[in-house]
This record gives sequence, structure tokens and C-alpha cells, in this order.
Amino acid sequence: MKELSLHLLDIAENSIAAEAKCIKIVVNEDSRSDLLQMIVEDDGRGMNPEMVEKVIDPFTTTRTTRKVGLGIPLLKAAAEACNGFLTIDSQQGKGTKIFVQFQRSHIDRMPLGDLVTTIMNLLVANLQIHWIFQYKYNDKVFIFDDHPIKTELENVPLSEPGILNCIREMLKSGILEINPDFLTDQVSIS
Repeated sequence: MKELSLHLLDIAENSIAAEAKCIKIVVNEDSRSDLLQMIVEDDGRGMNPEMVEKVIDPFTTTRTTRKVGLGIPLLKAAAEACNGFLTIDSQQGKGTKIFVQFQRSHIDRMPLGDLVTTIMNLLVANLQIHWIFQYKYNDKVFIFDDHPIKTELENVPLSEPGILNCIREMLKSGILEINPDFLTDQVSIS
């Protein structure tokens, strides 16, 4: 994977497979301490301690479509290559929290990629899930919570073009408002 947003997508898909009802994705950039942190937290099935240990092994996966699970091991390796780390906190029946940290300015750190499209794809493809996205830059925070939108729209599908455009603009402008330089860390954003 060439972008961190694709790793977030992969981890969120694991949360969906774990039957999560609420998934929170956090991206925290701090230029002062030179850190980039990402969190994916869910209320899914969770894992026992043995499975948490195995999850960082690329030859362990619960998916039936392939024999290896490369997402988390690759992300862990990428973080460690950039003076960072990855931790997994999980409890059966309560959910999982994956935390990853990078040295933000490290030359080998992958770009964030297209966070807006990643969040949009997760939201529209998984309407049954409560999505919360938080982007923090230094002391400023943007929070997107899909619950108020779903409540307001009632039976109108989020896949309607006008609604999709509105959500995309809400995400993009919310992020840019707190970090005008955000687009410099993107591969592409439309």
C-alpha cells in the first residue's frame, strides 16, 4: 500500500468484519512534535490476547479470501521504519483499538493519501455503521459524525449525488479549515 489512507481502509474493513456497530477513525498531525498518529477504534467482537499477538504476523488472517493478512504487519513495519510503532488494544466482546505513530517528517513516511475518498467510501458502502472521523492538526480539531446526517435525511440514501457532493465538501473543507497545507500530503484529492 502506497498511502496511509489505504491502511486505514484495510483496518476499518477488519472492524466491519468483526461486526462493529461504531467505528472511529482519528488522524492526528502535530507539526510541533513532528508526529503523525492514526487510530482506528471499534466496538466489534474484539480479540483474545493470543489473536492480538498473531495479528501482526503476516501469515495469520481470519479472512477466507486469502491465506495471509498483510495489512497490519505492513503498517507496523512502515511505522517502525519511520521512528514509530503500532499497538493493538483489544478485548473480546468489547472491541479493538489500533494505534500507529510515525515521525511526521521522516523521508520514508508514506503520504496520507486521499482521506476524504477513503472516509466517503466507508460511509456509503456501510450505512449500518456509525462512522466518526476526527482530524486534528496541532491544537485544531475537525470532527465528522455521520449520525446527525443520517438522522436528518431519514430514508434518503447517502448515495444520492447531491448528498455525496455535500458530504465530500464538508469533509474536505473541514480538514482544510484547520490545516491549509493538508493537500500537500495527498496523492490525489478531488
